[in-house]
Amino acid sequence: MACGFRAATGDIIVMLDADGSADPAEIPAFVSALIAGADFAKGSRFVFDPGAGSDDITALRRAGNAGLNLVANVLFRSRFTDLCYGYNAFWRRVVPVLDLPLPSVERTENMQWGDGFEIETLINCRIAAAGLTITEVPSTELRRIHGETNLRTFADGTRVLRTLVAEWIRARRRGAAPDVAVGALTARG
Repeated sequence: MACGFRAATGDIIVMLDADGSADPAEIPAFVSALIAGADFAKGSRFVFDPGAGSDDITALRRAGNAGLNLVANVLFRSRFTDLCYGYNAFWRRVVPVLDLPLPSVERTENMQWGDGFEIETLINCRIAAAGLTITEVPSTELRRIHGETNLRTFADGTRVLRTLVAEWIRARRRGAAPDVAVGALTARG
């Protein structure tokens, strides 16, 4: 993602899963949220809206997401309804705020920090810690049409939890005030 974000030349970057579970027809709703003033349009399967939902999440993953979501909201004083969803859009000018590793950083065979599902959490935390305006956009996660999930519920959930704590510590060291971590979080619908 870091490579793609840096290579983007348009004003808006949209990130979505390539397995067919995200409906590209929803992109205009994300763009509308940005045009209406958001810095970051966060997809949510769980915002209270008939346009939100998931045909592909298990009860265990839903519960894990809810627990991690609660931790994020306490640590960052945010109001996320769906921390672990990767359908998002943001202005290209936001990329430096993400402070992702340079694409030239040499990788080894082992998974590196930020190489897994926790990258979505890392992005959400950094956007929140920067006090940017976040708008949640109702989204429906469809059943994947390509491939099989690579998600390892407990191992990846642990990586997400570690990311939350590490990003909270990072934000405090950088002087981000916890009460103003999220500029505004609104739901569209």
